[in-house]
Amino acid sequence: MDNNVTLSADNIHGAGVGLRSSHYSYVIANHPPVPWFEILTDNYLIEGGSPLHNLMRIRQDYPMAMHSVGMSLGSTDPLNKDYLHKIKQLADLIQPSVISDHLCWTSIDNQCLHELLPLPYTEEAITHVVQRIKEVQDHLEQPILIENVSSYLTYKSSQINEWEFINTIAEQANCYILLDINNIFVSAQNHNFAPTDYLQGIAIDRVKQFHLAGYTDLQTHLLDTHSDKVHPPVWELYKTALKRFGPVPTLLEWDKEIPEFAALLQEMQSAQHFMDEITGAKHADAVA
Repeated sequence: MDNNVTLSADNIHGAGVGLRSSHYSYVIANHPPVPWFEILTDNYLIEGGSPLHNLMRIRQDYPMAMHSVGMSLGSTDPLNKDYLHKIKQLADLIQPSVISDHLCWTSIDNQCLHELLPLPYTEEAITHVVQRIKEVQDHLEQPILIENVSSYLTYKSSQINEWEFINTIAEQANCYILLDINNIFVSAQNHNFAPTDYLQGIAIDRVKQFHLAGYTDLQTHLLDTHSDKVHPPVWELYKTALKRFGPVPTLLEWDKEIPEFAALLQEMQSAQHFMDEITGAKHADAVA
């Protein structure tokens, strides 16, 4: 990848919503005041069919970001070039503002585990992941964003903390960061560290997108389920993030027990309110 290639992230701004199939007909019929949508890339990698048809109708009116779960950037399996080729084809078709995936591993021995599993924070892991991200970016011919995952275990072999790990990888791979505010809070509670330390440790110029979502409190730990409204302490952490990083495009995720679109719109508007209040960034609600 040419080091001079830049993101088109300026095509998305303000607070957006994750596009889910249960809302296709509502969005097409009502054209709700959403600045942009993010899609789950893996749902659209089969040629033709209803999902892609609806996506293309919606894409005519809204900017989009692509977010995938299958790159398995931390795995020792060979990169799935067929999977990357399909992502590239979809990206060429819908021209997303950004492409992102998770800083994790999801496969072993070419078997997908359907989980976003954390990595040990070691020099060896950094070298391994950096090389894989460079290969992915060369294949896609653009930089990607890497997202911090929520975690429920730690490795004895870890040598540094998570924010140093993700910073170093982003710098060495010349990629960017999708900072999931909910995941930071969940991991902070599960591993007993201050979430504000995480925010302070992340390089400002590398952060190009935020995620917000709801967690589930299992008493012994928090679980990142994307099945509820954003919880009050996550909103507070989001406000802190806005003060440090500015009006970063923010995505509201809701993947389980998905409500009517009006509930997502209300959450999105809350995020936009905080962004406007804290950063002074004013954005039009509707897309021209």
